[in-house]
Amino acid sequence: MRIVLDAMGGDYAPEVTIHGGVWAARDFGLEIQFVGQAGVIQAELKKHNTAGLTLPIIPASEVIDMEDHNPAGAVKTKPDSSMVVGLQALRRGETDAFVTAGHSGGALAAALLHLGRIRGIKRPAIATVYPNVSERGFCFLLDIGANADCKPEYLYQFALMGGTYAEQVLGIPKPRVAIVSNAEEEGKGNMLVQNTLPLLRNGPFNFVGNVEGKDIPAGLADVVVTDGFTGNVILKVSEGVARMLLDSIKAEIKARPLAMAGAALATPAFKAVGSMLDYREYGGGVLLGVDGVVIIAHGRSDAYAVRNAIRAAHRAVESDIIGAIKSGLDSAS
Repeated sequence: MRIVLDAMGGDYAPEVTIHGGVWAARDFGLEIQFVGQAGVIQAELKKHNTAGLTLPIIPASEVIDMEDHNPAGAVKTKPDSSMVVGLQALRRGETDAFVTAGHSGGALAAALLHLGRIRGIKRPAIATVYPNVSERGFCFLLDIGANADCKPEYLYQFALMGGTYAEQVLGIPKPRVAIVSNAEEEGKGNMLVQNTLPLLRNGPFNFVGNVEGKDIPAGLADVVVTDGFTGNVILKVSEGVARMLLDSIKAEIKARPLAMAGAALATPAFKAVGSMLDYREYGGGVLLGVDGVVIIAHGRSDAYAVRNAIRAAHRAVESDIIGAIKSGLDSAS
């Protein structure tokens, strides 16, 4: 399998992206195609043991970065950017997936322009694995930022795509699909939620109704659907609260000598909880609805997060998620 990695994307590129790409190539037996400034990539690859690995370089002289406040415009004015060149390779069938930790708006704009939407999909959505206390340990949340304003038919398609991904890629049989609202009871929620409910009730998936914010980490649904504004707020608040709790626990333990002794015994438990809450374990969000596998990793990804973003791309390609979504659309129409 060939996966093209945006070597120039992310807060710590190219060091961590190339490290993560080499790591993934060795762990998963993949061909990692580094797209970006060739000289920079070559210099960085010399720092790693690449014996036996297939790591071709796809030259691209430009970079879409966080200073590009108009990502759609940057996609057009920087045709030789690593994002554009990488996605064009995917469109031509020269690779099987595209992974970036760069500008998420740029990745979305470039994917829409160069891959296009799957026929019948009105809006793509960015989706991510979200930790919870279920036996499985996670659910699937979408949209988390691609569409701040949504229509009911968008949310219906998010549910369709999210349910397909959860079943085909994450291995969840008959995933429970829910919509975020301010109460569990039907009739609650804003007009978007109320107008979407009839569509979801009649959809070809296991719809279980409304979930409140507290129900998401409680594991009451496997696929949680919402608009991109709400989903992004849920994600960012959760990241902040998790960081605050872990830092507060560490500070309180260090302030109490007796607690330090107990903490040593509890270290494996702390590590397990930390791993569950660590975004790096999940790699990145998948851009569902475009006609190709695209993974958007966190901008502050380190090498381990990049490695796991590539693992997510590998699983999506292996499961033929694009073909599964197309089949799901056909059966739902």
